[in-house]
Amino acid sequence: MAINPLSILFVASEVEGLIKSGGLADVAKALPQALDALGQDVRVTLPGYRKIKALEEAPIALETHLDHWPHTPYKVRQLAIGEVTVYAIECDHYFARNEMYSEYNQAYADNGERFSFFSAACLDMLPKLQFQPDIIHANDWHTGFVPYLLKHRYAEFPFFAHTKSIISIHNAVFKGVFSFDELPTLPEMQGRYAPDAAVSATHVTMLKAGVMTADKVNAVSPTYAEELKTELGSHGMAKEFRARAHDLVGILNGCDYSDWNPSTDDFLPEKYHAEMSSMLAGKAACKQGLQQRVGLPERDVAVYGMVCRLTSQKGVHYLLPILERFLKLDAQLVIVGTGDPILATQLAEIAACHSDKFAFVEAYSNELAHLVEAGSDFFLMPSEFEPCGLNQIYSMAYGTLPIVRAVGGLKDSVVDYDIAPESATGFAFINPEPIELLSVMQRSLLFYLQQKDEMERMQLYAMQQKFCWKEAAKEYLALYRSALN
Repeated sequence: MAINPLSILFVASEVEGLIKSGGLADVAKALPQALDALGQDVRVTLPGYRKIKALEEAPIALETHLDHWPHTPYKVRQLAIGEVTVYAIECDHYFARNEMYSEYNQAYADNGERFSFFSAACLDMLPKLQFQPDIIHANDWHTGFVPYLLKHRYAEFPFFAHTKSIISIHNAVFKGVFSFDELPTLPEMQGRYAPDAAVSATHVTMLKAGVMTADKVNAVSPTYAEELKTELGSHGMAKEFRARAHDLVGILNGCDYSDWNPSTDDFLPEKYHAEMSSMLAGKAACKQGLQQRVGLPERDVAVYGMVCRLTSQKGVHYLLPILERFLKLDAQLVIVGTGDPILATQLAEIAACHSDKFAFVEAYSNELAHLVEAGSDFFLMPSEFEPCGLNQIYSMAYGTLPIVRAVGGLKDSVVDYDIAPESATGFAFINPEPIELLSVMQRSLLFYLQQKDEMERMQLYAMQQKFCWKEAAKEYLALYRSALN
């Protein structure tokens, strides 16, 4: 056991292994497990969505109602992720729906009400469960009212006298902007006066509520923490992040290699590990398997992969203007993803004209994502912004060199070959321009064609890099202790 272990409640809107839409879920599974392995008493809470398969069979740990108005009834069901206890807050009125946040690309109209109820219930349940956390770790806008209520509603409440709060920013573009009228579950909002949360006379943002009231603010990479203090990087909340600059700490996410490891990956036609002959044979077999799977000619050419949501954040709009020019070169490209239908249509049209070189698969496929990571030589992440990013870390684990824009966690995790050849793990460009992306793709292709031995050395070196949650968890523990002190 750890010396003086902390009690930690990790609050998130999704958790990998139970329900997931994005990278937040990966963190909400892996970080608590890493903290648990370090001997901390960590528990997780999330909404009890109907979609969680294990929910109905899970034992009821608590059946109660909010002590504060509007006294909404709810249940707490107890689940687990590995050794970590998970509390699912079940309230059919809010969470018995087909999806988590939206249907048919339309957010649920009462999302403000739903997640403010969830925030209130997270704190309401703790004395009733007799779990007294030292630290409550909130994540993104959905849980922004947790630090807010801890500071305002529970300021004089003896049970929480020694409890401190952290909020992690996984993506500040999503702020949870709602009118006071959309928050009927919080009596604190009925007076229409909430300077820590308000952005106008009529509206609040739940992210601001968390950032202005948490004891410490965390960003999911050191560079993203710096970017949040700028107008461009904060998407309009620079003033708030600058006000909290003294308490703002960036910690790079780890990677859960149990899912992303080419030596144990059942999705691959041939497994391989970080040894030269194994890597070369495995990647050759996976490249052939990928070409067969997506219908590209089975040729020994440079293959570029991309797996992402089709959004401008992921830099698809930098790729589209230069794509046909790139496809004149002797290389292949595979893109897998769903999202903006306009971007999907444009990619599909170009793929139809260049079917011998470019395959576009409009789907969310975990199996294909693994095959793209293993079968590609290069992996494209030309993001407009990227708080942390995980695919560049997965790519390195598979000996696939990431091509990134040097922002956020991409800058913190990928070393560009032109800057430091000996320790390089990929290629980077800075200016958000299509021509810059084309230039770095051409640079990588020349490297593949003209420096074969050096390319293979760099791939093997990339495979040997490790971004472990254990190290990140130690940094989080230090952050928690600084909040408590």
